[in-house]
Amino acid sequence: MINFRFIASILGRLLWVESAFMLLCCLVAFFFNEGDAAGFLLAFLLTLVAGTVIVYTVRVDDRVLSKRDGYFIVTCTWLAFTLFGALPYLFGHTIHSPIDAIFETMSGFTTTGSTILNDIEAMPHATLLWRSLTQWLGGIGIIVLFIAILPGLGIEGRDLYVAEVTGPTHDKFSATFTSTARHMWILYIALTVAQGLLLVVGEMGWFDALCHSLTTMSSGGYSTKQASVGHWDSAYIHYVIILFMFLAGTNFGLLNALFLGRQRRLFRDDEFRLYTFIVLTTTVVIATGLFYSGTNAPERLFRDALFQVVSILSSTGFATNDYLSWPPFLSAIIFILFFIGGCAGSTSGGMKCVRILLLFKNSLAEMKRILHPRAVIIVKYNNKGIHPGIMTSVTSFFILFMIIFGISSLVMACFTDDIETACSAVISAMSNTGPGFGTIGPAANHAGLHDAAKLFLSALMLVGRLEVFTVLVLFSKAFWKK
Repeated sequence: MINFRFIASILGRLLWVESAFMLLCCLVAFFFNEGDAAGFLLAFLLTLVAGTVIVYTVRVDDRVLSKRDGYFIVTCTWLAFTLFGALPYLFGHTIHSPIDAIFETMSGFTTTGSTILNDIEAMPHATLLWRSLTQWLGGIGIIVLFIAILPGLGIEGRDLYVAEVTGPTHDKFSATFTSTARHMWILYIALTVAQGLLLVVGEMGWFDALCHSLTTMSSGGYSTKQASVGHWDSAYIHYVIILFMFLAGTNFGLLNALFLGRQRRLFRDDEFRLYTFIVLTTTVVIATGLFYSGTNAPERLFRDALFQVVSILSSTGFATNDYLSWPPFLSAIIFILFFIGGCAGSTSGGMKCVRILLLFKNSLAEMKRILHPRAVIIVKYNNKGIHPGIMTSVTSFFILFMIIFGISSLVMACFTDDIETACSAVISAMSNTGPGFGTIGPAANHAGLHDAAKLFLSALMLVGRLEVFTVLVLFSKAFWKK
């Protein structure tokens, strides 16, 4: 059975963490003397009280979590964080509709980046910071943060870690999951600080630099400007953000090895090489297409192409150019990138390059098996044989991902005027990318969608962020059997 008491106790402590970040935004609101200060203060108090009541009223006898408990608590945590995280918008009167507030918050914590705001520049500083913090917390993982900072609860971190961290395999930093989580967060914080400093050097204001560094390393894409990164006509700022978007889409285990001086491990990794190959080839193709369409100078064409490729592939969703204005062939390439995503173990969404690579290798191996039925042909990754169980998991994920995409696109078609908007809204939500096509392109937002569509997309964001199985397994009969 599910250990509901211990799960409730953990959720209570996690709400303390969320309330601490609300308090930080409350202090920012008082510093700027803006109208949402009271809203953040009230949201902080309610979240803190709720967490305290749960922790001190729920009696915990059994402090052991099973794999089943791990999947349950991860999903519940994201839902709880979203519900309480919507309070600052509602109490601060920056978003008036509860559904819009939930959509904006779920989009934040899942690092999707879809928004319903029509005038972002008019938002108070604390609200803009809260949007960025939701993405930063969701980027590396709320549960990973919990494992890192609260190891004294006697929790086995493996099942929580596996239920939240992306990818079919988990490349550990060190021997224990607590140590792994700490190293991930140290690296995450270091890269965030480094990007913020570089953006300030590029003459971006300190507050804008802070928010954009929070939402870049999380592959989130929330900006402090309605025109996104396109607001700054600066090659330096664009290239800095490109670099850190690319890093955000890279396996953090490999990044850790890189900074420890083990560069060979990074460049010998099959997934990283595919990730880099996709970035380079699609950038060259798009830049060439833009060049022959006769728009802008060559350097700007290359920069716009590279920026959008890295932004979509890493599922960040920033924009410097409206790809809907590009020739249809180039827009189609961007649409394909929505499905792929970055590397496993990164903050990016999508199916992940490693799954695409393994599916391709398995298809080639299957053709060889047809020609040589008695031969033992093994799919290899990084020169090591892949266990059949992993291949089964990858294939099942791909099939289920595409089935959900197809059915969800039909559902969304009931709420939109064109299939382009419906399909792109679904894959954007499932891949946690943000912008789409049609009426939700990079120059628009999701404000015009029906409330039911917003709730449906919010659910898809959660399914995509937790990699499908973590959420859907809760709806299986086997999960609830003793």
